[in-house]
Amino acid sequence: MKYAVTGTQMKQIDQDTIERIGIPSVVLMERAALAVADAAQGLALKKMKRDKKPIQFAVICGTGNNGADGIGAGRILWGRGYEVILYLAGDPQRSTPEYQLQKHIAEQLQIPTKPAERFPNQGEETVIDALFGIGLVRNVEGEYKRLIEKMASRADLVAVDIPSGIHSDTGAVMGAAAFAAVTVTFGYLKSGLLLYPGKSYGGQVKVKDIGFFDCSRKRVGWDAKVLEKTDLTCLPKRPSDGNKGTFGKILVVAGSVGMCGAAYLSGLAAYRIGTGLVRILTVKENRPVLQAKLPEAIVDVLDERIVGIGSNGDNWAGGMVQPDGMFESDENGSRDLATAPEMKGVKDACAWADAVVLGPGLGQDFYVEKLVETVLACAKVPVVLDADGINTVARCPHLKRYLNKRVVLTPHMGEMARLTGWEIEKLKADRVKAAKSCGVKTGAITVLKDASTVIANGEGMVYINSSGCSAMAKAGSGDVLAGAVGGLLAQGMEPLLAAAYGVFIHGLAGEHVRNVRGEGGLLAGELADALGEIKR
Repeated sequence: MKYAVTGTQMKQIDQDTIERIGIPSVVLMERAALAVADAAQGLALKKMKRDKKPIQFAVICGTGNNGADGIGAGRILWGRGYEVILYLAGDPQRSTPEYQLQKHIAEQLQIPTKPAERFPNQGEETVIDALFGIGLVRNVEGEYKRLIEKMASRADLVAVDIPSGIHSDTGAVMGAAAFAAVTVTFGYLKSGLLLYPGKSYGGQVKVKDIGFFDCSRKRVGWDAKVLEKTDLTCLPKRPSDGNKGTFGKILVVAGSVGMCGAAYLSGLAAYRIGTGLVRILTVKENRPVLQAKLPEAIVDVLDERIVGIGSNGDNWAGGMVQPDGMFESDENGSRDLATAPEMKGVKDACAWADAVVLGPGLGQDFYVEKLVETVLACAKVPVVLDADGINTVARCPHLKRYLNKRVVLTPHMGEMARLTGWEIEKLKADRVKAAKSCGVKTGAITVLKDASTVIANGEGMVYINSSGCSAMAKAGSGDVLAGAVGGLLAQGMEPLLAAAYGVFIHGLAGEHVRNVRGEGGLLAGELADALGEIKR
C-alpha cells in the first residue's frame, strides 16, 4: 500500500524531517537531485538509441526548492560528462536559500546558464522541468505560461516532483501544463498525480525515497491510501474445507422491465469475485432470461402487488397512478413497511443475505421508492446502493435517514450531483473533498466513480484508486462494480475496505480485458468474468 499526500502535507513532512529528526535539507536535496538525474539520463539514453543523436539536457529552473533540485540534477549530469544548460526563471532576489546554494555551486563549476526566456521552442535536448513544484496554488500567467507552453512542445520531459502547472492536491491544470514522459516525485505520491487531469500529465511516475520516514507522515497525516497488487493478499481467504455458505450470500435487488442486464451483470460479478450464493430479486419478466443466462443464481420475483401488475395485465408503473390499497399511510402519514404483506418476500430475502446490492436497472417507477425504503429499513447487513437506488434517495430526501456506515454509495458524477446538489464541475474540481463531504453528511461509504475513483467514509479515511482504463467506459461497467463490492461485503470485508478493494480489482479486470480486446472492445460481461482472473 502506498500513501498520497497533499502539497501542504508534503511540506510539513519535509519540515518535520529537517527540524525534528535532524536530517539536513541539503542531504534531502542531493538525494532528490540524484534521483532526477538518474531518471533523466535513463530517458535520454533511450532517446539516443532511438534517434542516434548526442545527449543534451536543458534544465528549466524556478527560484524555489523545486528549481534547486533541478540545478542539482543538472550539476550531477554535467559531472557525468553530458552537455547541460541551466535555464533560470524568476527573480533571484526572491529565491530560497537552497536555490542560492545550488546556484552558487553551479557557478563555481561554470555550468552554462541562460535566462529562461532564451529557452528555444524546439530542440533535441531532454528537458528537466523544475519550474514549479507542489506549492503552486494559482494559475500561471505571462512569461511563466509561455515557458510552460514551450516545454509542452517537447516529447522527452522529466518533471521534478510534479509537472509544472498541475495542482498537487486536485490534479487541476493551473492555466498551463506540460506532459511529462517521466515524473520523479519524492517520498510519497502526490494526490494530483492520481486525479485527472493531472494523472494524464505525469507520464511514468517514479516515487523515490530521499530520506523521509513514516513517523513524520504519521505525525503530519496523509490525504489518501493507494492500493497495490501486493495488497490483494489481504482479501478474504478461501479455506479448503469451505462450502458455498462459507463464502457469503448476496441479495441483488435489480432490474426493471427491459433492464434484466443490470441484474445479470451484478449477479455475475458477485459470483466471479468469490461469493458463494447469489439471489436476485427482480420483476417477473426478467426471470426467464436470468435463469437462462445465470442458472447458478436463485431468481425470485417481486410481489405483483408491489410492481402494480393487475389481473388484466395492465402495468400502472410510471409514477402516474397509485393503486388502491398500495402503501397506505397510517395516522402519522407513514406506512409500517415491515408489516406490509406485499413486502414479506423482500423482508425475507434481506434476512437471508449477508449483503445486499440495491438499485442497478431498477428504473424510476412509483413502486421503486417503496422498494428502496423497505430494503434500506429492513436490511441489517451491508448494502451497496447503486444507480437508481441512489437516484431514488436523491429524489426522496426522507430516505437519507437510512444511510449509515453499513451503506456503500456508488454514484457517478451525475448521480453525485443529484444526491448532493453540487454542480458537476464543482465535484470534479476537488474529488477528494466531494467524497469526504458526502461521507460526513450521510455517514455512508462514498465511492465517487470517475476516471480516478475516490472512496471515502464519514471519518475522513480516503482511498484513491490507481487501476482502470478508458476501455471500461461502457454500459454495464457500474453494474459489475456494484456486484463486485457487494460480493466482498458478503464474504465479510468491512464496508470501506470492500469498496476500495472492489474498485481496485474492477480496474485491474478492466486492464486485463483491454490488453486482450483493445481500448474499445471491452464488454461489461467480459469485465465481470475477468474479476475471477485477477491473482490474489
